[in-house]
Formats: sequence, structure tokens, C-alpha cells
Amino acid sequence: MSAVSESMNRRMTLGHLASQYGFDLDPSFASEVTVTSLADDTDSIRPGALYIPGADVDARQLVQAQRLGAYGAIVPHALRGELRDLQIPLIYAEPTPRQLGKLACDIAGAPSDALAVFAIVGNDRESVEYDVKDLADFLHMLGNPVGVISAGNSQSLERFLDLRYPLSILDVQRTLAVCAEDGAAAVILALDERTLREQALQSVSVDVLGIDDADVDGEQLSRKVAGFGGVIGKQTRVATRTQESDLLATQAAMAYEQVDGRALSLSIAMVLAAGVRKANIKSALRVSRDLN
Repeated sequence: MSAVSESMNRRMTLGHLASQYGFDLDPSFASEVTVTSLADDTDSIRPGALYIPGADVDARQLVQAQRLGAYGAIVPHALRGELRDLQIPLIYAEPTPRQLGKLACDIAGAPSDALAVFAIVGNDRESVEYDVKDLADFLHMLGNPVGVISAGNSQSLERFLDLRYPLSILDVQRTLAVCAEDGAAAVILALDERTLREQALQSVSVDVLGIDDADVDGEQLSRKVAGFGGVIGKQTRVATRTQESDLLATQAAMAYEQVDGRALSLSIAMVLAAGVRKANIKSALRVSRDLN
């Protein structure tokens, strides 16, 4: 399902949307119509939704969207004058990924601003998925309620999320909002093509970016992150394994029945980059060892 659901905490009038993004609203007197969710496929449409089907939309899809309760739709300018039988307002536009990300972020309540967002990138998908799981376990051990967005297993705290991969821009914003509403303090993202579509991270603020593969150079990393719509900015802390994190992981090995020292070291490096004190990490590892 690809939707920013109506359970999100913001609503938006079509007039505000059109004026903010420079889109064309038809008819203009529909400016006070209020949408409560976004959907980019018909399966996701709920009453009150704004349907955003993409460039290959046809009249049949729009009629179905109207029947399902959509309050409006964004359609390409090429369809102007060809959809006379529809009774819902239309916005004529070709939104860019950045505009779509901003729109989805706004109606979802900017969920990434309320969460510590960790992301892991690398060349090996299975390794990235394992690192995501290890970091989730580690953050949980430190007392943080955690959400995970990964094709291997997405969840909000202890609740499994049944998602359709790869995730779109709207999917990511919705999932982040669900995690925030459930009380998560942090969310971990797997940056791989199985989990995310191109540009899916538009308007998502990444706080800590973990590099799974030491052979990934800076230019290669920037291209990979940019492909998902993310930016390595001044506020993003980039973390890789270090001698310090390797040493802590080795010392903590006896706390686990099965230990992947590499994954644990990366988790420690990312948590250190997030500002957690080394003493707190050592204390948590020691408690975990005692419990095991």
C-alpha cells in the first residue's frame, strides 16, 4: 500500500496546495476542499484522499478513484479538457520528487523531525539488512523504542509492518509517521534498492549514516544516497567502524550467543556518532552480558 494515511496529524486544502506549489486547480472554487491523506495507487485510496497517480494515469483510474472517495487528483497537464465527466477537483501538475516529498512530509507532520533517523548503506544487501537488525537490537538494549524500515523486516516497536516494497516517497513518510505515533525514538533505514524506490527519501532528515562497506568511497556513497533522494549534509554524521568500536565489540562478544563483531562494531560506531557516551554503551553491554 502506498499512502500517507488519514491518521496523520495534518490536513490541507486544495487551494493551499495549489498556491504553495504553483499548481493549477480546476475548478478554482474547489479551493476550500480539504484532503486528509495522499495515495499513489487506487488500493490506498480512502475517503478524503488526494490521488497522485503519476504520468500514466487514464480516465478509468480517475473514475475509480472518485468512486473510492478521493476528494481530488493531481494529473498531468496533457489531460486538460479530456476528463469532463469527473466530479472531483483536478490539480494539473507534474510534481517533481522534491515537491512530492515536501507535500507528503507536510501532510504527515514532518515525522523525521521527531525521530532520530539512522540509515545504513553498503554494496551487499544482505549485509545491510543484518546491520539494520543489529543496530535495532543495540538501540533497544540502550533503552530506545525503535522502528525499522527494511525489506527484510519492517516494524514499529514490536509491531510488524506489512509493506509493499520497494517503498515510494509516500510510503516512507507514512511509515515514519506510524513509528512516531507509536512512540519510537529512532528509526533505522536500509538504503538498498529492495527496500526503497528512487528518490524515496525526499524530505527525510538523516541524522546518522552508517557505511557498511569500508571500500565505499565518498563519491560512490554520495551517488548512492542521492539516488534515494537523500543528501549528506552538514548535520549528517557519517559513521564507519573504528579501532575504538572494534575494541568495544570484541570486549562485548561474550554478551551474545552468536556475535557478528563487524555488525556490532558498526552499531557502536553509529551510536557513538549520535552522541551516546561511551560509558553508557559499556554499561549497557555489561548489563546485557550479565543477563545472558
